[in-house]
Amino acid sequence: MKAFVFPGQGAQFSGMGKDLYENHILAKELFEKANTILGFRITDIMFEGTDEELRQTRVTQPAVFLHSVISALCMGDAFCPDMVAGHSLGEFSAMVASGALTFEDGLKLVYARAMAMQKACEAQPSTMAAIIGLPDETIESICKEITSSGHIVVAANYNCPGQVVISGSIEGIKLACEKLTEAGAKRALPLSVNGAFHSLLMDPAKVELEAAIEATEFHTPKCPVYQNVDALPHTNPEEIKANLIAQLTAPVRWTQSVRNMIADGAESFTECGPGNVLTGLIRKIK
Repeated sequence: MKAFVFPGQGAQFSGMGKDLYENHILAKELFEKANTILGFRITDIMFEGTDEELRQTRVTQPAVFLHSVISALCMGDAFCPDMVAGHSLGEFSAMVASGALTFEDGLKLVYARAMAMQKACEAQPSTMAAIIGLPDETIESICKEITSSGHIVVAANYNCPGQVVISGSIEGIKLACEKLTEAGAKRALPLSVNGAFHSLLMDPAKVELEAAIEATEFHTPKCPVYQNVDALPHTNPEEIKANLIAQLTAPVRWTQSVRNMIADGAESFTECGPGNVLTGLIRKIK
């Protein structure tokens, strides 16, 4: 069985999608449609922009989404998934590629998500850090201890065995990195992000995103979508919507998702989108 996976924020790079635009009529049409929907030429930033411009959440999220979805659609008959999954933002790409959302609705939701998250980040400074070389349980225990002391910090991304990203307030992340290093982490690496994604600090953004998702028509996908919140396959549009809403403040269970896909028969994984981060993680999970 063939699994197709879609990356999240952080996979962007200057020049992304330019080859697709120049070599595929369909890609050019979709990119130009995106420029119209967004009200600015995101293609100019994707193809020629600086890293700083690409790092703006309002640009990053639709840029990664567009590259991922258009990559899949330009594969033609080679895009034949038996199952799909996306990491965080990538879940929206998976929805469009699997037919649960139209291209236009997917892009509008991603942009609404990006703007809501940007607003939440500006309202309350927060950040994330990657923790390498500790059991999940140890990380969860220390995060819980720090949160109970008044500084929010949670496990946000279960990327692969031995690699968990934590998310929270500036002080919470600082304390967690110190305590996790003391507990034996090989590395506690602060990430250059301006928000505590997949934590309760994204709650204001979740309220906005929920309204947008509830106003959008979802369809039954052509194959199961393994969703971040529970790592399980879903085809029911109402379940998919509820899980997408919950995803913004819940952890990304990527390790568990990949293991479940393998248990359900996945024999090959193809990454659609910029970079190959997920391919590397899957190799460590198998």
